[in-house]
Amino acid sequence: MISRLIAHALIAMGLCTATLPASAAGAAAPGLSTPETGAQLFHTTPVTKSDNARWRIGYVESGEYADYPATLAAVILGLQRLGWLTLDGDLPEGLSGHDLWIWLSQHAQSPYLELVQDAWWQPGNFDAEQRAPMRLAIAERIKQQHDIDLIIAMGTWAGQDLRELGPPVPTIVGSTSDPLAAKISDSATDSGRDNLHTRIEPERYQRQVRLFHEIVPFKELGIVYEDSEAGRSYAAVAAVEQVGRELGFTIKHCHAQSSSIPTEQAIDNALACYRQLADQNVGAVYVTTHRGVTSESVRTLAHMLEKAKIPSFSMAGSKEVKQGILLSLAQADLSYVGLFHAETIARVLNGAKPRQLSQLWVDPPKIALNLGTARIIGFDPPVDILLAADEVYESAP
Repeated sequence: MISRLIAHALIAMGLCTATLPASAAGAAAPGLSTPETGAQLFHTTPVTKSDNARWRIGYVESGEYADYPATLAAVILGLQRLGWLTLDGDLPEGLSGHDLWIWLSQHAQSPYLELVQDAWWQPGNFDAEQRAPMRLAIAERIKQQHDIDLIIAMGTWAGQDLRELGPPVPTIVGSTSDPLAAKISDSATDSGRDNLHTRIEPERYQRQVRLFHEIVPFKELGIVYEDSEAGRSYAAVAAVEQVGRELGFTIKHCHAQSSSIPTEQAIDNALACYRQLADQNVGAVYVTTHRGVTSESVRTLAHMLEKAKIPSFSMAGSKEVKQGILLSLAQADLSYVGLFHAETIARVLNGAKPRQLSQLWVDPPKIALNLGTARIIGFDPPVDILLAADEVYESAP
């Protein structure tokens, strides 16, 4: 039976809903976007423009990051599920955002939508100096050609740039760590811009850190991030510091540059920081979003922490627990996220202003635990957590 302390933590995080009334547990299926209370109901039914022309969609991404094309693919599959388009082949895996957009522009068949092949923008590979020129190029395209009806912006930089640009077309922002800390949205319930919409899960990272501390009562927590506004947003530094003040643990910071450098250098920088934390025998580590933490490098990172017997928690979810990180809250299948954004796009094309639609997202919560890692570091998971865990991995790679 789940102990009172753990049960309280899980209920607070939405992980244990059996004792909650239906209204508290959430009546709607995860990933389904609904308008704000009292707002006009907008449909998701496929429609053309008033002149029977197709809606023309553009795409902006912050740089080369695996989550971006994966999320884009999920959005397209969501639109296919809603009947807006049909793909004439299986979605290819492993493509960059640019290559995937090109493929989609050629293989998405629709009388309603056109994914415009040359309406793709990126500021290099997270090159800060290219952000302003990119914004200018987008603004000129919209002003001079008037041929883009909606933009999908993927990543924190893309969301920030499109908010700053304020294009007179609807903009749907996806794959951001913390849209509030990044100042993409004014609040969880109001983006602050009629044309802007993003997905927000309130206090997501605070809940992660509180649960980690409940399971592993550390006195010091190590985090790695780039010491920039964007870097702190990716790593949810403000959320970690907030929980640190609440629970009385200290935070060991290590700065690792990630932007405006090659991916290989970002990986080296991140691993150097995690090695430093391991050498300092920090009490626990919160593995945050960083360009240097990839599906390959996270294995090296996990082995470093295992060797030092340091408990770890992944911000990103079970994909990193599978690679050797001790714990996480497993994220929902991307299909839920894709459907959330697809429904938002559908409602916008049916007449809604992005600002009118709910940004709130409830991620179907699951605990992920790597027992192999637990054995290596000598951590004996409480029975409560073993009972509550939805994803358990028996060995580390």
